[in-house]
Amino acid sequence: MSTDANKKEVIYFIGIGGIGMSALARYFKFHGNQVSGYDKTATVLTKQLEAEGIEVHYEENLELIPKQPDVIVYTPAIPAAHKELQYYKEQGFQLLKRSEVLGYITNKAFNICVAGTHGKTTTTTMVAHILRDSEYGCNAFLGGIAANYNSNYWSNERNVCVVEADEYDRSFLKLSPDIAIITAMDPDHLDIYGTPEAMEESFIEFSSKLKKDGLLISKYGLKRGAELKGPHHWTYHREDSRADVYSKNRTLEQGGYRFDVVINGTEITDIYLPMGGLHNVENVTAAIAVAHFLGITDEKIRVAVSSFKGVKRRFEYIIRTEELVVVDDYAHHPEELHALISSAKNLFPDYTCTVLFQPHLFTRTRDFIDGFASVLSEADETVLLPIYPARELPIEGVTSDWLLSKLTNKQHFLLEKNAAVEWVKKNKKEKQLIIIAGAGDIDTLVLPIKEALEA
Repeated sequence: MSTDANKKEVIYFIGIGGIGMSALARYFKFHGNQVSGYDKTATVLTKQLEAEGIEVHYEENLELIPKQPDVIVYTPAIPAAHKELQYYKEQGFQLLKRSEVLGYITNKAFNICVAGTHGKTTTTTMVAHILRDSEYGCNAFLGGIAANYNSNYWSNERNVCVVEADEYDRSFLKLSPDIAIITAMDPDHLDIYGTPEAMEESFIEFSSKLKKDGLLISKYGLKRGAELKGPHHWTYHREDSRADVYSKNRTLEQGGYRFDVVINGTEITDIYLPMGGLHNVENVTAAIAVAHFLGITDEKIRVAVSSFKGVKRRFEYIIRTEELVVVDDYAHHPEELHALISSAKNLFPDYTCTVLFQPHLFTRTRDFIDGFASVLSEADETVLLPIYPARELPIEGVTSDWLLSKLTNKQHFLLEKNAAVEWVKKNKKEKQLIIIAGAGDIDTLVLPIKEALEA
């Protein structure tokens, strides 16, 4: 890529609709480059990109691609046999992974990088929101849509970048953090890493990427947490006072939480987070630690946290009445699902809990089948959809039927996706909590379910 900031380039994205890819596309468009891209299907996000002046097409068609792009950015989720990807490889064009481009952009910035097998998107967005709301300023590259700004990217004159550091395909090893957060190191992406130990080693290597005098903030109690590196190291926890940073005096208030945060003996009191999920108290505790380290005042932190509206598809309320609550969430790992379901049931203890879940990837379903079965059985009733394959081919015997057979709650069902809306409508109950969860295309059911329940 050109190092000349004044040279405007033609940049083409293969897989532009991905949450990380779209943030990069917006970055290059903002800086005056000619940006276009391909994705498999049209989504709300790709339509937003088109409305912002970025051309997007939805078929593998060599007639629709730029013939002389300066850079082609692709995601590892794109199949190797993709026609456009193959064409550019054969023609000798410069091809860069998303992670390489993000590393290039942030190479000379002060970087706050948030990693972890779950919690990273919300925590990244919380950090970026506090820095933006307090007028400290940052450039944000998020793995979700910030509800406050309806975007996953924004820019600022200050050369500070808040970046979601993705462990998939070891992408986060391209980054150079000044501050790094590690939220979790639970096994995931075993199709890439092979073993939990190999994945843990990757997080340890990520921590070693911290710059001189950098700060690592890691979840207290992580397996192999003592092996994490960094010139300075704080730990954080939702409530364990053995951590350097923790919350205390927590109370429920209007569907959110009021609490104090202790940072190395210093207290920031009377913080209100207007969103559900005890795991979000922990996430914002880490974000507050970053803001405190950067010198943002307690009052600015309080104001910013109290105005945080969350992340789309992260404990997002779709309907919230006395009789019916519908929550949409991206959770696709057993630990994430447990945090989601237990937090929701804690907030709405007298409601019948119905979970609609679309498993994501055959390998993840296979590798964590017992964990999925255990957590999905916590619901009063569970509805499974067929596995969303994403980049994978089917694996014999790995099906939603197999997962369904392991559930122990009394009410559990398997439905085709196109039957889910009608099922939800027919099975509406008094005092019902409905959770829609998954990382595939289950999000396309959210609006139809909302409309059906409100009809």
